[in-house]
Amino acid sequence: MSVSHASIHPIEYPPTGEGANAPRGRMKDIQGMPATLGGFVLRLCQFLFAAASLCVMATTSDFPSVTAFCYLVAAAGLQSIWSFSLAVTDIYALLVRRSLQNQRAVMIFTIGDGVTSTLTFAAACASAGITVLIDNDLDSCSRNHCVQFQTATAMAFLSWFVTLPSFFFNFWSLASP
Repeated sequence: MSVSHASIHPIEYPPTGEGANAPRGRMKDIQGMPATLGGFVLRLCQFLFAAASLCVMATTSDFPSVTAFCYLVAAAGLQSIWSFSLAVTDIYALLVRRSLQNQRAVMIFTIGDGVTSTLTFAAACASAGITVLIDNDLDSCSRNHCVQFQTATAMAFLSWFVTLPSFFFNFWSLASP
């Protein structure tokens, strides 16, 4: 029978000072997380790039004839609305010095960023494919708005590229204790 006795292996009790039962603090807010200046700048850039993509594509007269371009307009519109609303939330949190490191809020931010970044990336890829088809393969840029299509697609890619850090910071904040 191999049973350990207290005299052989004494049980150590945790120290009884104030530090023993103190709650663990959260990691310091990293720039790029919600309610930080870096997070606000990322949201503002997301909004500006998505709004630029939306405006450039919507000013062309023949974008409704291509499904990928309609998808880009819808994705850029959703991205701009989402980014603007979170930028307003970030600026409010900065002004009243409030932390947005609430579990539910961070989960909503993470899911929203994941969905909008995926939609924006897919729309930008589809639009890039159509733009390359029109420009290189069909050689019909003289009859279309290739420069506007390329600009709107580039702005959508930039919006997606700026959305990724926000998603990763929110996901990291959600996963950290």
